[in-house]
Amino acid sequence: MTPAETQAIATLAVLAAFADGNKHDRERDELKRIAEGLGQADAVRLPTLYQDVLMKRVDIASAVAALGSPEARQLAYEMAVCVCDADGAQSEAEARFLASLLSQLGLGTSARDFNAQAEEIAAAPIDEQNVLPAKAAAVDDAALDQAILNAAILNGALELLPETLSTMAIIPLQMKLVYGIGQAHGYQLDSGHVKDFIATVGVGLTSQYLEQAGRKLLGGLLGKVGGGLLGGLGRQAVSSSMSFATTYALGHVAKRYYAGGRTLSTQMLREAYSGVVAEAQGLQARYLPAMQQKARGLDVSKVLALARGR
Repeated sequence: MTPAETQAIATLAVLAAFADGNKHDRERDELKRIAEGLGQADAVRLPTLYQDVLMKRVDIASAVAALGSPEARQLAYEMAVCVCDADGAQSEAEARFLASLLSQLGLGTSARDFNAQAEEIAAAPIDEQNVLPAKAAAVDDAALDQAILNAAILNGALELLPETLSTMAIIPLQMKLVYGIGQAHGYQLDSGHVKDFIATVGVGLTSQYLEQAGRKLLGGLLGKVGGGLLGGLGRQAVSSSMSFATTYALGHVAKRYYAGGRTLSTQMLREAYSGVVAEAQGLQARYLPAMQQKARGLDVSKVLALARGR
């Protein structure tokens, strides 16, 4: 893709992030940080991306006009769909935004099929064939630690894959992990509680997806097929540490929280999360070969099955 196309796709992704207008202040702050970070990248000559979106200095039409190739248009739509679905099934406002984008991009059946797949992932129940067993007479801490590490390696591997759906699958898998840890400690949770927990520790769902996908886009990996994976493993080594560290930290902080009877304050949760993220970033190099090996054994159908809990 040309730098102009990369810039246009990033712009559409940020437009999608604000399509429903219902973001919490914490999420808006995260989106601002990420959009400004994308705007400072060499491929994106738009340091005021966040402000341009909020001030309506850019719109769908102007971004679409910069997308010259069918591949860039398809990727732009896929990324926008995943941004809208990152925090759950699309709202009416998000559905209207995507319908307008689809029409202006001039895409057909393949784009509609992608939208349906993304919605299925977003709407999948978190308790369906969960990754962890139900509460036993005594919590097996070693088994939980291994499950958390396995989930972190898997999500690091998903960030190495070029498909947009692979990145979208990371958040549902993180939610399943938190649900399973709570269940192992005797708590019956729902998706609303899990989302609140993730937000409380300081992780925004939409902003997390935008950052993950944006880094893949700017690294030249997102949307590639064939040799894209093997050629991108080295470039994505640092990027994959983000999903590895986030998942690892969410798992271990959830373990502390539910083991302690859910008594940790918001401040304590955030401090614990920051500390474990730093620890996990130090572990990333050790587990990168495992992430790369896992990535080589995954394809889109397996990714979809994993996100659906099958």
